[in-house]
Amino acid sequence: MNKLRIGLLPLYIELYDDYFPQMRPRIEAFYATIAEAFEQQGLEVLRSGVCRVQAECAEAVHRFEQQEADALVTLHLAYSPSLESSSVLAATELPVIVLDTTPTYDYSPQQHPDELMYNHGIHGVQDLCNLLLRSGKRFLLEAGHWSESDVIGRVVEGVKAARVATSLRRARVGRLGKTFAGMGDFEVPTEALRRTIGLETIILDADVAGDASASYISDGEIEREMEDDRRAFESDGLDLAAHRRSTGADLTMRRLIERHRLTAFTVNFLDVTGQSGLPSMPFLEASKAMARGIGYAGEGDVLTAALVGALLAVYPDTSFTEMFCPDWKHNRVFLSHMGEMNLRLCSGKPVLREMSFPFTEADNPVVAYGRFHGGEAVYVNLAPGREGTYRLILSPVTMTEVEGEDRMAGSIRGWFEPPVPVSDFLTAYSRHGGTHHGAIVYGDVLRAMTELGELMGWQTVVIN
Repeated sequence: MNKLRIGLLPLYIELYDDYFPQMRPRIEAFYATIAEAFEQQGLEVLRSGVCRVQAECAEAVHRFEQQEADALVTLHLAYSPSLESSSVLAATELPVIVLDTTPTYDYSPQQHPDELMYNHGIHGVQDLCNLLLRSGKRFLLEAGHWSESDVIGRVVEGVKAARVATSLRRARVGRLGKTFAGMGDFEVPTEALRRTIGLETIILDADVAGDASASYISDGEIEREMEDDRRAFESDGLDLAAHRRSTGADLTMRRLIERHRLTAFTVNFLDVTGQSGLPSMPFLEASKAMARGIGYAGEGDVLTAALVGALLAVYPDTSFTEMFCPDWKHNRVFLSHMGEMNLRLCSGKPVLREMSFPFTEADNPVVAYGRFHGGEAVYVNLAPGREGTYRLILSPVTMTEVEGEDRMAGSIRGWFEPPVPVSDFLTAYSRHGGTHHGAIVYGDVLRAMTELGELMGWQTVVIN
C-alpha cells in the first residue's frame, strides 16, 4: 500500500494578522506540531501557508488536489469565518475531515486569559460544519485534544476510509461473461453503477476472444509461472498438462488486468467455454490477483468486485468470500467459494489441485485450496437498495483456527464466530438485505468501515 497522504489545511482569520500580528509565530508552531503528529502516525503530510481568505484557501486546496492527497484535513488555528473556506471545500472532490482540536488541554478558571486567543477554533468548526451540511458536502469530523486523546489516530482511520471511498469511485472493473442468470441480489446495471458510485465496467468478452487469448501467451511465460507455483504451493501429484493449460488462462486474465488498468474483475464461470478464448476458468489468477491488491468477485458481480478492490487499496488482508453454511452447534458460519481466496490469508501453504469442471466444455482449472487463518476481522457487504441507494452492512467477527481433523482440505474454507448468536446474526443480515457475496477484512477496521459509509452517503448497519 502506498503511504497515506493528507493535505493539512490551516484556517485562520485575517483580522488577527491586522491587529494581533504577535500571535503568528505560536499559531504557525501549532500547525507544525499537528503536522508532525500525523507524520508520526505514518502519514505523508502536504503543508500550506496559513489560509485566512478564500483565495488563499482555494490555492492551497488546488495544490493538494494536484498532489493527489487522499483527504483534506482542516485545522482551525483560531476562529475562521466559514465563507472564506466553505465554498472551496464543498467544491473539491477530495474527502474532507474536520479536525476539532486546540493547543491547550486545560482551560479551567485557573488558566491565563490570554490563552483564549489560541484556543477558540471550535466555533470556527461549528460555523464551517453548518455551511458544509447546507451545501450537501459529506465530511468526517473528529474532536479531542491532539495529545491527550486518540483524535489523531481517529483522523488516520478516516483517511483510510477516504482512500477506500476514492478507490471505489475510480474503480475499473472488468467483467467476463454475463451476470449469472437468475442471481439478482447484487445485480445493478452498469450505467447505474457509474451514475451512483462512479465506477466503470469494462466488458472483456471481445478482448479475451481476440488477441489477448491464451494462444498469445508464450511457453516461456507459462513455464516461469508454473515454476513460481511449485515454490509457492504444495503441488505433489498435480498433472503438469492441466497445470500448463490452466496457467495459460490465468496469464491471459492477468494480461487483461494490465491492459485495461483494472482495479478488479469478475468472471461468470458458466461463460468460460471452449469458444470464450479462455481454455479454463482463471480461479488461480483470481486468488493471486487479490494477493496483489486487485479485487475479485464471482458470477459477474461488478459491485462486490469493485468493493473488494477498493478495500485492498488500504487493507491487503481482504478477500472476496461467501457465507455458505451455518454451524449451529458451534455458533459459527462457514465461508467458502468455488476456487478463490486472497492467498495472503491462508493458514499454512495452499495446495494446488486440478478441479473437476463439468459446467462447460472448458478444461479443468487448477486451484489453490486453502483455509482462512484465525484472527479478528470485519465481514463487509455492500447491498443495493431502492432507487439507486446502497446499504453497507458490517459485523465484527472472529475467524477461528481449526483444531483437530479438517475433512474439507479440498476446498476454500474458513469459519467465523459472529458477535451475537448465529441465528440472530443471520436474521439481522438478511433483514437488512445483505447479499450472498461479501468481503472479509482482517484487523480492527470497523471504525474506518463505518466512516466509509458516511463518506459515500450510504445507510450503514453494524451487526454487533
